[in-house]
Amino acid sequence: MAEITLRGTPCRTSGELPRVGDKAPDFRLVDGKLEDATLARFAGKTKIVSIVPSLDTSVCAVSTRKFSERLAGRDDAVLLVVSADLPFAMRRFCSAEKLVNVVALSMMRGRAFAKDYGVLIVDGPFEGVTGRAVIVIDRDDRVVHAELVREIGDEPDYDAALAAART
Repeated sequence: MAEITLRGTPCRTSGELPRVGDKAPDFRLVDGKLEDATLARFAGKTKIVSIVPSLDTSVCAVSTRKFSERLAGRDDAVLLVVSADLPFAMRRFCSAEKLVNVVALSMMRGRAFAKDYGVLIVDGPFEGVTGRAVIVIDRDDRVVHAELVREIGDEPDYDAALAAART
């Protein structure tokens, strides 16, 4: 278990992030068309997996916009934003923000994702959703970067994630 905080109050996650060098755990998530998405769907691309509690919070929205802007024009990489939000809400957010290079994925059918990636919050007011994390997975599905943001209200290290996505 990892300890993170929400406005300074400690809470714990279900485990640890995958380690750099590990094969990324497969997943079953749901896209905006209610179709299943697995790791294999993004084969051959670098995957920046931005895990957020909900796009309906300011920091999650900001981080999604920033990653989207900084990845614009990258055909070799895909931005996957994973949250507990329903696909409909995620699609509305991306549409309202005019984010066309974001693949929003819901855990509505894939709650195992949060446990497999070690980000499920198991206590505190956000129990049942995820902590904030960024995992970069290379074209061979190996983890090349893993960051669990220690304070849920903080933004991730964009530069470190994007540098790892260039390797």
